[in-house]
Amino acid sequence: MTYHSGNQLINPQVLFEKAHLRPGAHVADFGCGQTGHLVFPASKIIGEKGVIYAVDILRDILAQIDKRAKDAGMVNMHAVWSNIEMVGGTAIPEKSLDTIFMVSVLSYCDKQEEVLKESARLLKDKGRIVLVDWQKKGIPLGPGDDKLLDFSAVTQWATANGFALQEEFDHGPYHHGVVLFKHGT
Repeated sequence: MTYHSGNQLINPQVLFEKAHLRPGAHVADFGCGQTGHLVFPASKIIGEKGVIYAVDILRDILAQIDKRAKDAGMVNMHAVWSNIEMVGGTAIPEKSLDTIFMVSVLSYCDKQEEVLKESARLLKDKGRIVLVDWQKKGIPLGPGDDKLLDFSAVTQWATANGFALQEEFDHGPYHHGVVLFKHGT
């Protein structure tokens, strides 16, 4: 079976470079979606000593991702059901992740601060959140204009909660991104 990669709007390799993704890393993709467009290529980079968590709230999507991973012989991928808007609700060990990817997810969440708190809970010190979301108004793709992510609010939250803004960038014609770096304690 052939799978759609999801790479038409988001280039995973660019995000992996911004995350400094390396072999042996422990990574999560919040809102992995049915294409797994970050999960599958990240799995190859982190290798068998790394771990990637495909996290989503839709169980049927996770079942598809899990089946594809098993069919491909991927031993480092784990499908995790979670409502990421509930702090403490994601079945990943605290302070175990090097990187969390959130691509076109946060603008659809009603409890954005809780999602960021859940990310902070799961990240190791010196870990990164790579957050990319819709920025273009008046287009038929993505959320409505009233739901576009306020990146300045995200960076304000980050600096108030032990993160530094490592980088801010545009990603293609419709998306904007930030890399948030968690300070050590």
